[in-house]
Amino acid sequence: MSVLQCLRSVALSKRVFLPQSGQFLHGRPGRYNAVLWEGSRRCYCQSSEETLPSLPQSARVVISGGGVVGTSVAYHLAKAGWTDVVLLEQGQLTGGTTWHAAGLITQARDDLPTSKLMQYSRKLYEDLEADGQNLCFKKCGSLMLAQTKDRMIYLQRKSQIAIAAGNESHIITPQEAKSLCPLLKVDDLEGALWIPGDGALTAPDVALTFASLAKEMGAKIFERVGVESVVAKRRVVSHVETTAGKIECEYFVNCAGMWAHSLGKKSKPQVRVPLHPCEHFYITTKPIEGMDPMMPVVRDYDGLVYFREWSGGILAGGFEPVAKPAFLQGIPNDFQFGLLPDDWDHFQVLLDPILHRYPVMETANVHKMFNGPESFTPDGHWNLGAASEIKNYYVAAGMVSMGIAGAGGIGKYLTEWIIDGMPSIDLSSHDILRHVPHHNNPQFLAERVKETLGNYTLRYPTEQRYRGRKLRTSPLHTRLEVQGACFGETNAYERPMWFTNSHDDYLYNQYNSEKGKGTFGKPTFFDNVKEEYWACKEHVCLIDMSSFTKTEVKSKGPEALEFLQYLSSNNIEQPIGTIIHTGMQNEFGGYENDCTIVPMENNTFFMISPTSQQTRSLNWLRKHRPLDGSVEIRDVTSAYAGINVIGPHAPQLLYDVSGINTSRQEFKQMTCKVIDVGFASNIIAMRLTHSGEDGFVLYVPSEYGLHVYETLVKAGKDYGIRDAGYYALRELRIEKFYAYWGSDLTTHTTPLESGREFRVNFEKGEFIGRNALLTQRENGISKRFAQFFLNDFDYETDVWPWGGEPIYRNGKYCGTITSTGYAHTLERMTCLGFVTDTDSQGNKVLHKAMHEFILDKSAKYEIAIAGKKFPAEVNLYTKPTVYQNGEPVFIPAPKR
Repeated sequence: MSVLQCLRSVALSKRVFLPQSGQFLHGRPGRYNAVLWEGSRRCYCQSSEETLPSLPQSARVVISGGGVVGTSVAYHLAKAGWTDVVLLEQGQLTGGTTWHAAGLITQARDDLPTSKLMQYSRKLYEDLEADGQNLCFKKCGSLMLAQTKDRMIYLQRKSQIAIAAGNESHIITPQEAKSLCPLLKVDDLEGALWIPGDGALTAPDVALTFASLAKEMGAKIFERVGVESVVAKRRVVSHVETTAGKIECEYFVNCAGMWAHSLGKKSKPQVRVPLHPCEHFYITTKPIEGMDPMMPVVRDYDGLVYFREWSGGILAGGFEPVAKPAFLQGIPNDFQFGLLPDDWDHFQVLLDPILHRYPVMETANVHKMFNGPESFTPDGHWNLGAASEIKNYYVAAGMVSMGIAGAGGIGKYLTEWIIDGMPSIDLSSHDILRHVPHHNNPQFLAERVKETLGNYTLRYPTEQRYRGRKLRTSPLHTRLEVQGACFGETNAYERPMWFTNSHDDYLYNQYNSEKGKGTFGKPTFFDNVKEEYWACKEHVCLIDMSSFTKTEVKSKGPEALEFLQYLSSNNIEQPIGTIIHTGMQNEFGGYENDCTIVPMENNTFFMISPTSQQTRSLNWLRKHRPLDGSVEIRDVTSAYAGINVIGPHAPQLLYDVSGINTSRQEFKQMTCKVIDVGFASNIIAMRLTHSGEDGFVLYVPSEYGLHVYETLVKAGKDYGIRDAGYYALRELRIEKFYAYWGSDLTTHTTPLESGREFRVNFEKGEFIGRNALLTQRENGISKRFAQFFLNDFDYETDVWPWGGEPIYRNGKYCGTITSTGYAHTLERMTCLGFVTDTDSQGNKVLHKAMHEFILDKSAKYEIAIAGKKFPAEVNLYTKPTVYQNGEPVFIPAPKR
């Protein structure tokens, strides 16, 4: 049957499994269809039932899941010398998703660390092939096509990252793309990205190779053994209960693929692994005359489809814009080598662009439609790292259809995570600690993954997810909606990003330059944010900051202080009401948290952390708290609304509504008071704004939140009060050269590297990371946080920087941009990022005076933005705020 014939006849006879009912209509539970990948050396089929194997009584590491990720972790652990590893697979190796994976290998991702991870995977597969391991790997290269100018900008950004990662990458014309792949139709293309080092392979062979090599090095692998429970003692992994008995272990790794979510719930206590399987479709054709076996892998992003050569024919699939969640009633354990029902009607949205891009497909004969489940996460990133609920419980799951391409690198860096405590590259975007409990809700996941499967859909820099929204909201949310707030989502919390007078679609489409279209250039909210920015400088603004993570740490005696002193690099032993900015460093000196701590009455400390830190910060505190229960830790995020009162009229406004003296002599910077506002009491007022402007952040008991907001609005009319959003706050802080956790500060950046050594108190005594920071201070650093002002940049017409852009020093790549914003006072595009010095071999060069290297007069800096390099001036020091007699003096905004 040809592809066109398939369009005319939906194959009703190929019903393999009904995911909603749990019934097999072809074969029986526990019996699987044999599947032979032509070109592969292995056939996958279930043999007859065997007796339960005899498991060892103990192992150092137990891994659940025998797919490509689990076997990669076993291989890399064994390679690192940890050979006391047991891998358990509930069915047979490669079952679940690996066996039907398309096997596309690419190195180009949207961020540098993930690109380096993918690069490692590709090189590992090539090396294994060269060593005689038959993965059917072929370095055929890959083409990424662009049908629109915006997609071309996207590819140029991706190409820059690929080059920075050390991958060969070329932007080419449509005609050049056709010369590389003559079967392509290219007359509607703007251009393409060509990566010669990419390729394709046979996915099951990779997993079986990893398994074989791991066994040779001493790891043990058992099939048909399911994990029934992971048991912890004092929240540390103790042992694993399996269908074949109990295994004591030090570490457990959940690589159970689409079963990882349910396996997490079997743990005691339960572990959150947010993912849900979706139906994923591709078709294969019978051999096509003249097919080149080295045809490049092709990704037509705007068509949402991909192609590779497959046994003399073509494999073609894609990622539809609205996916079909699978297994809404749970995944049967024995769904190992099954497929979901064919659905040509649903596949139609992909079949049309397949036929358009490859006209030869119209007459090609279909070999088979594959509809296999693949797991997706709420944000489209992998779930990697150490779980917060149980110590020594690790996760590598939710591969979002990139499991084969990433498996090698995931195995390597998860092994580092287990052995060293953290990976050698920054994988924070994939860290499972980014999730909150809400993300693990099955109903939410089933709704959200309808959107996150569509990873070929062009996403603009400020675009928001639109499914599963409006769940965590502040007490001010409804009022701000009426005021025209345009919301963004962080950690499932709705936050006002900017305000508009247009209510066409304020929640989801407020970022578009035209209705239904986004932009990589000047955003449509530019003028709105500019007005909010100047109002913060000249009048007074209110910013809803209720989403910030709020934690209460207390004890009966001095235990809470001692505890926080050990975790914090700054000195927490300060008078009651003092605001202390501090990092909480890991043993390598990197930031596990960047927070504000205030000593309160009765041995109580109030801690504020970024919104994205809710799970991570609590995990860090609970991980280190005394076992005797002397320190109490409470997440009070939902107990308080947060209102940032910012601007030169903020002190007078707060005096009007509270009656307290807000002069700088009586209410000093970086101090805190508990006050009344209007009829509300017990409001924690802090004199800081996270922006460098004068003002206060009010932490209000949630039940008083709306009353306090309305009291401020009413009293502030004569001061020109208005609402503002996070974009205005972002531009203020970037202009002031303030770093922010998650974008600028990570587990891989230290206070010395980020210019925050003044917030480290080495004299107070021992704290986590002190030795690492002392070593840095003695030996020097190789990178430093810097501020850049772009020259020759037209903010009206040029493509904007949005983060991730490469930095060049004298023509040599030296770092990456982490934050960007337009400085309205300076009228210049401003970027923040890290400058690194390396030798000709790529090794880091240490400097005791890194500022001299960066500020060397001979150094010329450029920022690469979508294929164009802009000259940039560099700055290392915060300038707008000066101090007199120890007090900050805020420079007034210039007259306009």
